[in-house]
Amino acid sequence: MPQDVRFDLPFDTPVSGHLEYARARHLRWVWDMGLVRSREGFEEYKSWDLPQAAARTYPYASADDMVVLMNWFSLAFLFDDQFDASQPDRADRIAEVARELIVTPLRPAGSTPRVVCPITVAWAEVWKHLSEGMSLTWQTRFAASWGRFLVAHCEEVDLAARGLAGTLTLEEYAIFRRRTVGIHHSIDAGERSRGFEVPAQVMAHPLMERMRDLAADTIGFMNDIHSFEREKRRGDGHNLIAVLHRERGCTWQEAADEAYRMTTDCLREYLELEARVPQMCDELGLDEAERGRVRMGVEAIQHWINGNYEWALTTGRYAAAKEGPVASAELAGRGSVDDLLTV
Repeated sequence: MPQDVRFDLPFDTPVSGHLEYARARHLRWVWDMGLVRSREGFEEYKSWDLPQAAARTYPYASADDMVVLMNWFSLAFLFDDQFDASQPDRADRIAEVARELIVTPLRPAGSTPRVVCPITVAWAEVWKHLSEGMSLTWQTRFAASWGRFLVAHCEEVDLAARGLAGTLTLEEYAIFRRRTVGIHHSIDAGERSRGFEVPAQVMAHPLMERMRDLAADTIGFMNDIHSFEREKRRGDGHNLIAVLHRERGCTWQEAADEAYRMTTDCLREYLELEARVPQMCDELGLDEAERGRVRMGVEAIQHWINGNYEWALTTGRYAAAKEGPVASAELAGRGSVDDLLTV
């Protein structure tokens, strides 16, 4: 059902011309860093086609920066899949690793991780490159968004470990999903990908804050629709369709239809606010150079809304049917074939 669901997005976004160059180097890096530890895990990872997601969401990155961004995608997605519902005690290890991931951007770039596993070692290397050339203001903003995302992930894992994954109300879930989707720092990385920074007064403006929140809601809800089959197999109650089905006592199709309506409502409000960006620039008295950086900041949001959507329609990560070790892992409540939290 839901992976085929289409949305009418009002903007087209480009795809990086460095996709194939970066893909080859990225896949070698993933294997060399131990982010996949079995042939089955590697084949499953390749089916996700995260390089396409990076090429669509950061289309103007240089060839070398595209490799860095793909590498970052891999560790974020693979860490997200490390919880095993059959082993609730792993929640403590996930929290320990998450703390290390959170503090990495707060240390001097290139610092050796204190908690060592493939995920933390990979992130230390990626952050050294991702932070290069960016101001302390940007690094701090990114670190804060990244930290909120990882804290929310730990909360999600903790709820699942305690058998409470399906207990959030719709209102609670919507707020929670805004943090777990991890879009704020992903949009921040759009600045790094083109070597610019949105003016600080714009980032602090209520209009931009709301636009970023709505982008996160739109993408998060789209993702819930497209990933529904996978998460249902895993018994994951952290999905908008599952929350609607449980709270309203409706059919799965009715829940999917309502999730679609909620998503389009978020997108419509986002577009209404985006049209007011020039007015915000006038209000703040921005010069032409600053307005150009604001335009690129808005494009970074558009790239994420449309790029993530286009990738989600075809990625093997959300395929309706799985087989072999991947299917066994998902039916056991795991998102990953390989354990990446041990040395």
